[in-house]
Amino acid sequence: MTAHPHWQAERRAETTLTVRNLRFARDVRRERGLDPVASAWFAALSASFPRGEAMFIDAVKLHRDGVSEPLASEIRDFVKQEVNHSREHLAFNRAIADAGYEMDVIDERIADLVADTHKAPPIVQLAITAALEHFTAMFAHEFLKSPDRHISHGMGDPELWAWHSVEEIEHKSVAYDTWLHATRDWPDRKRWLLRNIVMLRVTVRFLRNRMRDALDLLAQDGITGLGARLRLIRYLTVSPGMLRRIARPWLAWFKPGFHPWDIDDRDLIERWESAQQRETETA
Repeated sequence: MTAHPHWQAERRAETTLTVRNLRFARDVRRERGLDPVASAWFAALSASFPRGEAMFIDAVKLHRDGVSEPLASEIRDFVKQEVNHSREHLAFNRAIADAGYEMDVIDERIADLVADTHKAPPIVQLAITAALEHFTAMFAHEFLKSPDRHISHGMGDPELWAWHSVEEIEHKSVAYDTWLHATRDWPDRKRWLLRNIVMLRVTVRFLRNRMRDALDLLAQDGITGLGARLRLIRYLTVSPGMLRRIARPWLAWFKPGFHPWDIDDRDLIERWESAQQRETETA
C-alpha cells in the first residue's frame, strides 16, 4: 500500500549530492587538543565512522533493487561519499594514535557493535542506518551553523568536519528514502512504530558507547572518575551543549509524517561552498 502523508512522508526537498574527493592534512601531525573534553568527544565520533559508514553502505545497498530515479543515483553518490568519509577518518584516527592515544580497544568495541548490528534482519539494519544518519545530519547542522562553538582546534580539524558535515546534510534522506521504498507495502503503523523503536534503541546505544569511548580517551589524559563524567556531560548538554541543541530535531523523528528534509538546511551547504569559492579565488 502507499503510505499516507499523515503517517509516512514522501520525498520533500531535492538536493544534489556532490562527491568531493578531498584529503585533509596528511602531512600535519595532530597534536593533543587544547580542550581535552572536546578533543575526546570528536576522537570518539571519528573512531566510529569507518566501520559505521561501511555498515551504512551495506544496509542501503541491500535494499536498492527496484529503486527509481532520482533515488537510484543518490544511492550511488551516497556510497561514494561515505567511502571518502571513511578514508579521511581512518587517516584522522591514525593521527590520533600517532599523537599518543591508544585506539585499539575502542576500535575493537566498535567492531563488536557493528557485528551485532549485522545479526539483525536486513530491514532492521536499514532502519538503524536511517536513524544514525539522522544523528549525523543533526550534528552536521550544528557544526556548520556554529563551527567555532563546536569544533575545537587540535583534534577537531575544522576543515575535515565541515566537509563531512556538508555531505552528511546532502545525503541525509538517502537511507530514509530507501527505507520508504523497502517498506512501501507495510501498514503505516508498522513502519512508524518500527522506526521509532529503532531510534530509541539507537539513541541509547550511540550515546552510551560514544561517551564510554570519550571517557577512555580522557583517562589517557589523566582525567578520570566523576570529574571526567561531569565535564563530558557539561560539554554535551550545557556548553557548547550539542545534545541540548539537537533535542528538537531529534524529537521530530517521532512524529507521523516525518521526513529528514522537513529541516531544509541547504543554505548551510551554500554558505560553505561560497566560502570555499572565496578561498580559491584569493589563493
